[in-house]
Amino acid sequence: MTATDPALTALTQGWCALSLLHGRIEAHIERALQTRHDLSVREYSLLDVLSRQHDGEGGHLQMKQVADAVVLSQSATTRLVTRLENRGLLERYLCPTDRRGIYTNVTETGLRLLSEARPTNDAALREALDAAARNPELAPLVRAVETLKTTPAPA
Repeated sequence: MTATDPALTALTQGWCALSLLHGRIEAHIERALQTRHDLSVREYSLLDVLSRQHDGEGGHLQMKQVADAVVLSQSATTRLVTRLENRGLLERYLCPTDRRGIYTNVTETGLRLLSEARPTNDAALREALDAAARNPELAPLVRAVETLKTTPAPA
């Protein structure tokens, strides 16, 4: 393939459209969450991921799993956890069966904030997708997102 290869150009254009759609959606949700709940998209995502944990086999996520779920490095995830812990939204404690492991749970305050922010997140997502659907270059991607059926990734 060369830089002028039509297949490469189409692939690049598709990637640029996908990146544009993601950026627009994330920026729209970020503004809504910041304005109404003083949360960033990453903070909301972290609270959401951690709120889905449960006790028992495979119930708690390791920091690498959390980092993968919120699409951050492990060090950035640790800093984010610390920031939310300082706000009283998360708490850390030692794993009862392996003292080297540290678990992170959402506090009652964090769960309450997440519950209040979820409708804002969902509405902002819908608004951003509706706006993007009016753009002919993004409309096929919006349709793909709307019809995508996902299953939770194995832990």
